[in-house]
Amino acid sequence: MRVGAACDIARAPRQGVTQRTDTTAVRKDLRTADGVRIEARYEPYAGPDTGSATAGDPGAIVLAHGFTGSLDRPAVRRAATAFTAHAAVVTFSFRGHGRSGGRSTVGDREVLDLAAAVAWARAQGHRTVATVGFSMGGSVVLRHAALCRAEYGRGHAESTFDSVMHRGRTDGRTAAPASPRDAADAAAATPAPAHADAPVHTDAHAPAPAPAHADAVVAVSAPARWYYRGTAPMRRLHWAIQHPLGRLVSRYGLRTRVHHRDWDPVPLPPVAAVPRIAPVPLLVVHGDQDPYFPVDHPLSLAEAADPEACELWLRPGFGHAENAADAALLDRIGTWAATRLRAPAARPHHGTRDPHAPRAAGSTPGHAPGPAPDATEGTDG
Repeated sequence: MRVGAACDIARAPRQGVTQRTDTTAVRKDLRTADGVRIEARYEPYAGPDTGSATAGDPGAIVLAHGFTGSLDRPAVRRAATAFTAHAAVVTFSFRGHGRSGGRSTVGDREVLDLAAAVAWARAQGHRTVATVGFSMGGSVVLRHAALCRAEYGRGHAESTFDSVMHRGRTDGRTAAPASPRDAADAAAATPAPAHADAPVHTDAHAPAPAPAHADAVVAVSAPARWYYRGTAPMRRLHWAIQHPLGRLVSRYGLRTRVHHRDWDPVPLPPVAAVPRIAPVPLLVVHGDQDPYFPVDHPLSLAEAADPEACELWLRPGFGHAENAADAALLDRIGTWAATRLRAPAARPHHGTRDPHAPRAAGSTPGHAPGPAPDATEGTDG
């Protein structure tokens, strides 16, 4: 992998209007590398003094919501509030969601949205950033971590970008503007890359953007592979994404604007991205009652990951994503992320299971069991 170049998926112009909503939180419109306007919110750390060697910097957690979510949804706000006890928190709405511009590509170009949010978190002065993604957001944080890497050879961390992605690349389309304002904004923005894995060339005299890599990654209720239709919720989701009537229902019923074009080419699947994440610490969290993705998805992710950099928590009774995550689980995720942010050299062992969960049949201590022999190919949710 080439090192030394700044992370190009985050080289978006530093544009956007900052709006202070109260004495602690700040809202801002960010600009992605392909010119899409993304609404974001920053909330400072609300916990005790860390007393760490980072001169009081607790680090930041960037929260990536699931499909049909947004930064103002109650479940996202609840998770963000829980995470502020452990670090500063950035929430944002993916393209096509909430008040953000563009249209959803269901995990494809959303990598650019996450990169903009991570860069903004670092621009607030945080040296370490963890990404926590739920469902679709979980697939995005995995692909983002594989694309955007840290390089420490110059006395400070920079982001490096691997433009050669084997077994698939992100689609080259630019999301269509959702409004005249977005169209005007996009026209003035940095030209879109040929695909989200390609570099964006910017003015050499412009200020260097903040690094956009993650120092720790948490994927909750994430798919391992694309196009999974093995559960009724996923069959309904595919209809809402791929059928013209379904996209109307998504727009007016779910308040989510979905792009009408299919993936071509198909992006790198999460299970192919996870081997590229190490040595960045990775936590995979999944519930045994997930109605969208059965447990072969997290098991496949854990098996594909570096055995020295990944933990797997299988939670009994846990359903799907941020809507099902209770306060105890959110607190444990926040604790895990904060520990890695303040001690980034720590490397957990692959397959470490939730200590509160019973071991699945066929598993061995310190190693996750393999996927079921009849596991079905999967997709985002």
